[in-house]
Amino acid sequence: MVLGYWAVCTLHDSGHDVSILARGQRLADILEHGVVLEDVQTGERTTTRVNVVEGLGPEDAYDLVVVLMRKNQIAAVLPALAANQHTPNVLFMCNNAAGPDEMIHALGRDRVLLGFPGAGGVREGHVVRYIGGKGRDRLLTTMGELDGHTTPRLEEIARAFKSAGIPVTISPNMDTWLKAHVALVSPLANALYMAGGDNYRLSRMPDALVLMVRSVREGLRVLRALDVPIMPSKLKVLEWIPQPILVVMMRRVFDSKVAEIAIAGHANAARDEMKHLADEFRALARSTSVLTPAMDRLYSYIGEENSFGDAWTGSQV
Repeated sequence: MVLGYWAVCTLHDSGHDVSILARGQRLADILEHGVVLEDVQTGERTTTRVNVVEGLGPEDAYDLVVVLMRKNQIAAVLPALAANQHTPNVLFMCNNAAGPDEMIHALGRDRVLLGFPGAGGVREGHVVRYIGGKGRDRLLTTMGELDGHTTPRLEEIARAFKSAGIPVTISPNMDTWLKAHVALVSPLANALYMAGGDNYRLSRMPDALVLMVRSVREGLRVLRALDVPIMPSKLKVLEWIPQPILVVMMRRVFDSKVAEIAIAGHANAARDEMKHLADEFRALARSTSVLTPAMDRLYSYIGEENSFGDAWTGSQV
């Protein structure tokens, strides 16, 4: 995942001893060029030389392993993490609507932490273009223990990120935070697919925006039905703001460079992950009596590369 490059460079540049795991073409790119980052907001490009490893061996010892990758790829790395008993802390920073059971089963409850990065990005060749990680418009990186307690190790990890200029907030219930996040990002991604993956086109498609807003609200109703708190609390406004106003707000969000990089960039590069997340959330929905017609309609566009034809009907909102 491209944000792994962002995280390792920011921690390295602040003096932390870090390594990045890479294979294949990614490994070749790092060895030849270093890790090249471009801040989309400022245009600044940096090159960082970091230690690179090709795998995690059973005897390797790290204070912390950060797993920052697509959710549908997590299962493939769990055996290597489980075989390594010398790393006590494994922070999974990925989308997740299904909960941490597979991580716990593989590693044991004591080793697992959950989180999510406060940045977005895309890879273009050997260059990672990112947005939101630092500076005036920086986003919060969120992390937490499985039981919601603020432990000494969690505080130490948060301090390490903060020392690199990455703002961190600690969540008392990271699992519910991640479920609510998927309730938001899955409809956004699927509406993008309805628009052929083009965020600027999506901003001009009333039908797709309406479906997106309705799908988000259906997802929040699913969480309510499951007694899952809506976190962070600011997401609750999506439940009561009138639909026409939300549609206008979403139109402005998607008509932007931020949406191009942070939302459309990842959605287009990770359609497999978005399908995986949609399936996870639909499984939650099927365990309730909540009807999800908008969510189901948008789901049909995940597997279609160019799907914007029927969204140009111009319905009023």
